[in-house]
Amino acid sequence: MRSTYLAKPGEVEHKWYVVDATDIALGRLSTVVASILRGKNKPTFTPNVDTGDHVIIINAEKVRLTGRKATDKIYYHHTLHPGGLKQISAGELREKNPVRLLELSIKGMLPKNTLGHAQFMKLHVYAGPEHKNAAQQPETLDITNLI
Repeated sequence: MRSTYLAKPGEVEHKWYVVDATDIALGRLSTVVASILRGKNKPTFTPNVDTGDHVIIINAEKVRLTGRKATDKIYYHHTLHPGGLKQISAGELREKNPVRLLELSIKGMLPKNTLGHAQFMKLHVYAGPEHKNAAQQPETLDITNLI
């Protein structure tokens, strides 16, 4: 009888990838990146172990919002004070803070527990074309063929 392989936290190798978000739809980019952060692209994927890789996203300000999402998609948050419900459209958020737009989109696709938090911490988003993670020697990942 064969047993199923289960990855152990100490045996997992975490790679580094760079993804260019220029003219890629927000949802398509987010699903691919969330899958890589979880480790679902690896044959050693284990649901309860962090088998994912680090992902660096550059040019977040150039991500594409399809349809009328720029005006119709609304993000809400509450200040925890009376009458403190705040809202911002996806287009305004992209202009004001494109890093936050991508982080919110990807974080919503990860598990809502400590494992999901650990996987989210491996996401590094930059609004422009420069990033601070050159020392990790990240590989460029072309996600247009993965979509």
